[in-house]
Amino acid sequence: MLSRRQFLTALCAFAGIPAVLTCTSKNIPPLTIASHVWPGYELMFLARKEGWLPDPQELTLVETDSATASLNALAQGNVMGAALTLDEVLRARAQGVPLTAVLVFDVSAGADMLLAKPGIETLADLVGKRIGVEQSAVGALMLEKALQTAHLSLTDIITVPVRFDEHVSAWQDNRVDALITFAPVATQLLERDAQRLFDSRDIPDTIFDVLAIRSEFLDTHAETVRKLISGHFKAREHLLHNPQDASYRLASRLGLSGPEVLSSYQGLELPDSKNNRKFLATPNGDLLTVATNLSALMASVGFLSQQVSLDNLVNAEFLPEEI
Repeated sequence: MLSRRQFLTALCAFAGIPAVLTCTSKNIPPLTIASHVWPGYELMFLARKEGWLPDPQELTLVETDSATASLNALAQGNVMGAALTLDEVLRARAQGVPLTAVLVFDVSAGADMLLAKPGIETLADLVGKRIGVEQSAVGALMLEKALQTAHLSLTDIITVPVRFDEHVSAWQDNRVDALITFAPVATQLLERDAQRLFDSRDIPDTIFDVLAIRSEFLDTHAETVRKLISGHFKAREHLLHNPQDASYRLASRLGLSGPEVLSSYQGLELPDSKNNRKFLATPNGDLLTVATNLSALMASVGFLSQQVSLDNLVNAEFLPEEI
């Protein structure tokens, strides 16, 4: 069955009209992808910097200051896709934004963490303390699981809403006693006086970062999606095989030194194309299994009003055959 794009091209050819002039990208707006700063997403920006992505007339990476801002841009129709965690994708779908995950950027295995100020040695010491957390599903899940581990509840602590772009200032100004955060901020704070009390290794296979695109744009921008994913994998290979050079090129956007950049990736698994295909397979791919469990968990603790439909949640057809 022909996709919409293939049909238009065939129609142009049948009519004797040069497709490149009338029926392709000339009348198609660029694919717009929102992303905030996060090591797993930064390979897209490295690919852009190195010229491994299409030009802005075909693809535009829209820089935001938080996942919340990316979700708002999606909801308002200002972008076509975003770099998000899997639970954020589920939340967006519950709110009527039909997102499909086409790439797993990373799996968090320690990169998301609860940090505490000196003097707070254990999770039990958080009673009565101010804990900063972004108003996002990941922040809420991390806080919920940390409290469960310590046999505490929300009534035992003081929750302080803090946007990601305010994490450093909230820490420096002593507005919080502990903070749920992630790289690059976590890397910076650990270099100062922070100590780690809890991280995503304690909740394995829960926090996935994905490239999610509104389903209606997958046909019209199919080739651009493929180029974006290919650029991500090319940057991934550069990071793996030339880590010193890649870390230098990534340092500016992450606001870290080269060694700190490499340290920030230690808590992340960066799946290759083969493993991505395993994650995104249907009907029994790993991501669908995780999404089913995650949706139930989010509904049970009130992050979702009910479990969301997982129809068309994943699509592996834009992945390269091998990298």
